[in-house]
Amino acid sequence: MPKINVYLPDELAEAVRETGLPVSAICQRALEQAVRRVTAIRETSLSELSGADLEERFPLMTGRGRTVLGLAVERARAVSLSCVGTGHLLGAMIEEGTNLALHVLEALDIEPARLARELEREPGDEPAGPGPGVRFSSPAAGALELAVGEAVGLGHNYVGCEHLLLGLVTEPDGAAGRVLRAAGAEPRLTRRAVASALAGYRHLRANTAAGAAQPGAAGAPPSGDPAALLATALQPLIERIERLEQRLDRPAGQ
Repeated sequence: MPKINVYLPDELAEAVRETGLPVSAICQRALEQAVRRVTAIRETSLSELSGADLEERFPLMTGRGRTVLGLAVERARAVSLSCVGTGHLLGAMIEEGTNLALHVLEALDIEPARLARELEREPGDEPAGPGPGVRFSSPAAGALELAVGEAVGLGHNYVGCEHLLLGLVTEPDGAAGRVLRAAGAEPRLTRRAVASALAGYRHLRANTAAGAAQPGAAGAPPSGDPAALLATALQPLIERIERLEQRLDRPAGQ
């Protein structure tokens, strides 16, 4: 049986040794699931997909996530391409306009409009997946699989646009990843930004709900205004990033 080495961070490796987990069996099972997921994504024909089809084939995707997939398919068709690439996914995410991924990018001081302009300079063609008809490119399928992995890693039972953003950032070969990384969306920082935004959003929603239950409560954005909630939740992250940049800009020794 062929052998595949798996490298782990020191702390995780030590924890695995202490718990005595069956690493080989766990890795084999995880890889089997990953192979099935990415194969299903690559073999999905996108030629005649309806909204109901997207929901059936991508049940973990949020409504906004499925909207982005549908817009990406339309973008590929508009330029007569036979595969939906990572650039189409990122462009569709920007076109959708209301998802959390865009708020995260803005918190990282990355303008979605600038990304859209940079995408226009990138070649639109990527290696196509197997089979006839419109399909995801190999990099796009990889990004979607990475998005699922990011969601699992964050303990989520859904895949949203924020997870897709992480998948695009970490996928090494697609146009979207090149554009995002060149703009400053480094994978580790983006992952922290997503985690911070989600944690801040949940905390703020809880506080808003508690405050709304108290007569005369004021000062919190209304619970039905997600844009205001997200802006408030992301503000501490923006301030931390600005302080970090200021420290990095200081001459050595100061």
